[in-house]
Amino acid sequence: MFCKINSLLTSLIIGAVGSQSAQAAISLDRTRIVFDSTQKSLSLRISNENKKLPYLAQGWLEDAEGKKITAPLVVLPPVQRVEPGASSQIKIQGLPSVATLPQDRESLFFFNLREIPPKSSKPNTLQIALQTRIKLFYRPAAIIADKDAAPWQEQLTLKREGDKYRIYNPTNYYITLVEGRKTVKGKAIENFKPVMMAPKSAQLLTSSVTELGSSPVINYVNDYGARPKLQFTCLANECKAKPIE
Repeated sequence: MFCKINSLLTSLIIGAVGSQSAQAAISLDRTRIVFDSTQKSLSLRISNENKKLPYLAQGWLEDAEGKKITAPLVVLPPVQRVEPGASSQIKIQGLPSVATLPQDRESLFFFNLREIPPKSSKPNTLQIALQTRIKLFYRPAAIIADKDAAPWQEQLTLKREGDKYRIYNPTNYYITLVEGRKTVKGKAIENFKPVMMAPKSAQLLTSSVTELGSSPVINYVNDYGARPKLQFTCLANECKAKPIE
């Protein structure tokens, strides 16, 4: 028995770490946002990859707990029409209340972008609205690193606890770890669970010491979405990171 489906709008959340779906009409020009406090606003470029139909693009922000917010940062305009094959911009504006955010460490938000397709004139049509959700880091001026400084991710350390490693983030920044392996050229560990570490935090890695070995290699995500590797050198139960040239 077949069910007739009237016009139906569903949402598909695309993970922050993964790439945007090739089927999405509205595309975004980045996979993460860094909003530093020296900026009053920041513009993002969006494009309508559909060459035949206009789409609405709806943007909003959430706090670290996933609650929709309208301060201390706001998305302008919240909804706009993007013509077929055209590009536009979305602005993230800082409000005066942004000064109430911690000034000694990053704060985490999420930027959401949903595409809304035009209403179909065909009966029994299933319409899909794709939604992209990426991380937004508010970075206060006091911790903006010099462009020639070594990446702060190199300050990560590991400490062995039984057959697990606990990783320590002593920095003022959020750090996202996405892959682990035993050697620089080795295969990525299948059960390595990506983790986003808050500033001044520690977390137990899911992969075992046996899987990661005595000189673990871990990929992190930098400000530009690239995934550099860090190799850890261990002495007894403690390991320090070094960049891989």
